[in-house]
Amino acid sequence: MSRIFQRRIKAKMPVAVAGEGVYLIDSEGKRYIDASGGAAVSCLGHSDGKVIAAIQQQAGSLAFAHTGFFTSAPAEELAEKLISKAPAGINWVYFVSGGSEAIEAAIKMARQYVTLIDQPQRRHIIGRHQSYHGNTLGALSVGGHHNRRAPYQPLLLDTHHISPCYPYRGKNDGESDVDYGLRVADELEQKILELGPDTVCAFIAETVVGATLGAACAVEGYFKRIREICDQYGVLLILDEVMCGMGRTGSLYACEQEGVSPDLICMAKGLGAGYQPIGATMVSDKLFAAFRDGPGFFQHGHTYMGHPTACAAALAVQQVIEERNLLEAVNTQGGVLADALVERFGNQSYVGDIRGRGLFRGIELVRDRATKEPFDPALKLAARIKAEAFALGLVCYPDEGCADGVRGDHVLLAPPFIINQSEIAEVVDKLGQAIDSALAQAGA
Repeated sequence: MSRIFQRRIKAKMPVAVAGEGVYLIDSEGKRYIDASGGAAVSCLGHSDGKVIAAIQQQAGSLAFAHTGFFTSAPAEELAEKLISKAPAGINWVYFVSGGSEAIEAAIKMARQYVTLIDQPQRRHIIGRHQSYHGNTLGALSVGGHHNRRAPYQPLLLDTHHISPCYPYRGKNDGESDVDYGLRVADELEQKILELGPDTVCAFIAETVVGATLGAACAVEGYFKRIREICDQYGVLLILDEVMCGMGRTGSLYACEQEGVSPDLICMAKGLGAGYQPIGATMVSDKLFAAFRDGPGFFQHGHTYMGHPTACAAALAVQQVIEERNLLEAVNTQGGVLADALVERFGNQSYVGDIRGRGLFRGIELVRDRATKEPFDPALKLAARIKAEAFALGLVCYPDEGCADGVRGDHVLLAPPFIINQSEIAEVVDKLGQAIDSALAQAGA
């Protein structure tokens, strides 16, 4: 009997013992194709020799040195590499151990920043509905997913939320993408004016929404308007690229495709590809200068931030992505995956939308395609799909609540960047079988 306090307490989980490319292997020898990279983490797949060697070499020389006393060569090199391709004005990196920590750091940086520029009245953070930013209390507070927030609601910070840019459900009949994007972006201005223009500290959004909306991309022009509003009212723009960044959507930073530079960018998952726990908050010159020229101190920290072995792993991951032209592969294989999904599911009455960019793709399931009515949450369709897929040897990421935080089922796919065409075919075939089985079981 396992003594591990698992999230799924009653589930009997297989023991993973090995990884090989896009596959995971359990103790019984069963192979699972990792079509979601865990949670969009394993962008290089499993058992990459160069990354493993980098970890071994670093651990053999220096595994850990606390950043209260030292920096390290891997941390310095990784920072330089990330900054060299970062959006304009982003020139500083704060390393942590995961996505939730990166979001927490960004929230605290934003708050301390406004106190440093003598605007301590700026206390409000605005996020978006149907968003997810992590599981710490601070990250849950700025997130906007009902089911994830509900058990902890009494403990959460007082934050505010506007509509997501979610064209499948948000656009009015006859409304153009441009008009829709401006309409939902302008909700930010309305909320700022409602709260008081000099009381809002920051706005946070996922550049491409992952877990809670299944690879929902903003329409063209949305983020440019968001940037304009933030600049007009002195509000910081935090972009959460924990899941969608580091090449997942076809560019190293997802916001490159939006033509904007935020004040802070949060990342994790694909940064270290799962080989070590690591995340980062990247910071603009404007913010950094306030800390440097003011107290010279950020009132925050974690024991394992800037961990040398984790940084060495992430540096090797980013080198492999560059050396093997894997961003090009993301775009090429992403197109193959998109086409395969449309071919298999495009005419299915239970598929309302197929969306995404690069190797970040989502399918939204509906009871009625014409009305977009979701399935009844009591059917637990997402959970059924996950279980059926896993039995077939497919790891994918179904979730619920995309329609309104409670209703709405989707499946997120985020396979390793090294996936090939035959493996994509296996993913789509097994996913089709799993969805058909789940619908039959649910009587749907």
